[in-house]
Amino acid sequence: MIVLKIEKLEKYYGNKSSLTKAIDNISFEVEKGEFVAIMGASGSGKTTLLNCISTIDKVTSGHIYVDGNDITKLKGNKLNKFRREELGFIFQDFNLLDTLTAYENIALALSIQNVKVSEIARRVDKVAKELNIKDVLKKYPYQMSGGQKQRVASARAIITNPKLVLADEPTGALDSKSARMLLERFNYLNKELQATILMVTHDAFTASYATRVIFIKDGKIFNELNRGDASRKEFFDKIIDVVTLLGGDLNDAL
Repeated sequence: MIVLKIEKLEKYYGNKSSLTKAIDNISFEVEKGEFVAIMGASGSGKTTLLNCISTIDKVTSGHIYVDGNDITKLKGNKLNKFRREELGFIFQDFNLLDTLTAYENIALALSIQNVKVSEIARRVDKVAKELNIKDVLKKYPYQMSGGQKQRVASARAIITNPKLVLADEPTGALDSKSARMLLERFNYLNKELQATILMVTHDAFTASYATRVIFIKDGKIFNELNRGDASRKEFFDKIIDVVTLLGGDLNDAL
């Protein structure tokens, strides 16, 4: 079953005198339960692509379908409902609310949907166990480590059982141990809970946890790798090979 379908997507910035083509006729699909990483150097268009899928940016032309619905046509309340119920977001800088505890940050999305308090408690407890953050539920963001904040942010993203989880450089602000722990949890969400994850990263180690990697260069799809039966280490080596092929962008892309 196809959860995300990108069809002939184009995104331009600027005006007629200085037009920048950030995304140049990109098409691909993501099936339910896939964990897809999008890689590319700075300025390759990967973040713009994520912003279009998350409806932060409007597309110039083309279509984005989530669960068969063309989200490029959504407006007003329908757009808000889509963002609230169909998408989960995980940002590099966590975006937690400082005045709320971890529990309240995670529960907020369900409160907005008018879910019963008892059901909220059950679901927060379940996701906290899965992401190993039960011990921080009563803490405020300033009392948590970076890794704990990112796992709380991940819990908030998946608590509503979204069709699609979008992660923008989720390990960018983490040390290597916290990054590894978060990625192991992503694997758990993907394999055990069948979460469909689309993650933008410039880091080959982070991308090696995905089941498929799409490489973008100058707004176009440059290459694509499927992990298949390869070990994570073998997949990492293949990713490095493609990054090397990207040429001058090597230092940016690693």
